[in-house]
Amino acid sequence: MIIRVLLADDHRIIREGLHSLLSDEPDMEIVGEADNGRKTVKLVRELIPNVVLMDVSMPDLNGIDATGQITSEFPNVKIIALSMHQDEQFVAGMLMAGASGYLLKDCSVDELAGAIRSVTKGGVCLSPGIANHVVKHYIDKVTNGALLHRPSLTVREKEVLQLVAEGKTSKEIGSALCISPKTVETHRHRIMGKLGTKNVAELTKYALRIGATSLEK
Repeated sequence: MIIRVLLADDHRIIREGLHSLLSDEPDMEIVGEADNGRKTVKLVRELIPNVVLMDVSMPDLNGIDATGQITSEFPNVKIIALSMHQDEQFVAGMLMAGASGYLLKDCSVDELAGAIRSVTKGGVCLSPGIANHVVKHYIDKVTNGALLHRPSLTVREKEVLQLVAEGKTSKEIGSALCISPKTVETHRHRIMGKLGTKNVAELTKYALRIGATSLEK
């Protein structure tokens, strides 16, 4: 079986490096590349890959929300987060969204290839650097109910939240999502009501806290 892999990372050099390395694997084929979460979801619908290597922090639509959309629509498509972040909110967000693996970008190509093969068979793969402390902390918080009380946002509200946190205007967000600026404002007011926030600064802090965006963008 040839494993069809889709690469999602907003850094071209990372995508080119992964493409070169994984193309040497006899049982893998790179079927596409995306530089943001929205394009990733679009390509998954078009190409139906077996595995998506997903960066967590990407513009327009982050890897966590893109993963949630993909796993909801295509449960047989496996997602492996490949990230520089080992912070709890990113790991927790990806696993809760349905990712089957979380690897750090300093992993070896053998480790990455092995993870790709493993998840296609139903396995779960985590980098040793995060498995021992970050995931344990995440599980403890879920057990204690801390993450279970996170306000529930719709898919559209999550998209608007990220774009607001990235500093986009209502007009720019409307253009990106094919909705009117007035509808964007309606979504923003609903988000603020659900989260109990009073301004864009508080929305941005919340987005950073849950991993919807990062300070590096």
